[in-house]
Amino acid sequence: MRGNGFKYFKWVFTENGLVSFKDSEKFHSRRITDYLGEDRQTEFINFLLRYLSQLDIPKKRGTFIEYRTGMFNVSPIGRNCSQQERDEFDEYNKTAKVLERMKGDVEKEFGERFGMIFSIGGQISFDCMPKGWDKSYCLQFIEKEYENIYFFGDKIYKGGNDYEVAIDSRVRKYFITDSPLMTKSILEEVLVKINNN
Repeated sequence: MRGNGFKYFKWVFTENGLVSFKDSEKFHSRRITDYLGEDRQTEFINFLLRYLSQLDIPKKRGTFIEYRTGMFNVSPIGRNCSQQERDEFDEYNKTAKVLERMKGDVEKEFGERFGMIFSIGGQISFDCMPKGWDKSYCLQFIEKEYENIYFFGDKIYKGGNDYEVAIDSRVRKYFITDSPLMTKSILEEVLVKINNN
């Protein structure tokens, strides 16, 4: 969070809660490198690089594998693509199923062997992380603090990056939303209902 953004929130969870803050203080952090170890991480990255080098798609830009604290984000077109190229890839992928096929192939190779899960999280990429490190990870820190936990997301389907947290038994209800304005509108309705009870 930039600037004074922390002052608005008691809890801030980045990277699914693998880096967690309470009252502006970091209290928890885990790294995928510590989970995999250097040898397995190198094997994993080498597989991805070979796969990406043989992938024949209309455009490739750059930053195909992005290391994040608790996961790898893999993008066949590359995270350096423009918004127009992102939209073009999204349209192309609807029929070519590049993300789905690559995610499936990587999952087949490493899912069980490395104890990892894979989920499509946007227009151009999919996430690779250890089992249990999905968005539901952060719930362990707040489940005893709140009676009702609500979740808002757009990829609430099996294989989507919002699925595990949305269906988690600790979440009272989830809402499918694809824009900040829609989220705000739903949230306002939920708050009115809660305040009237």
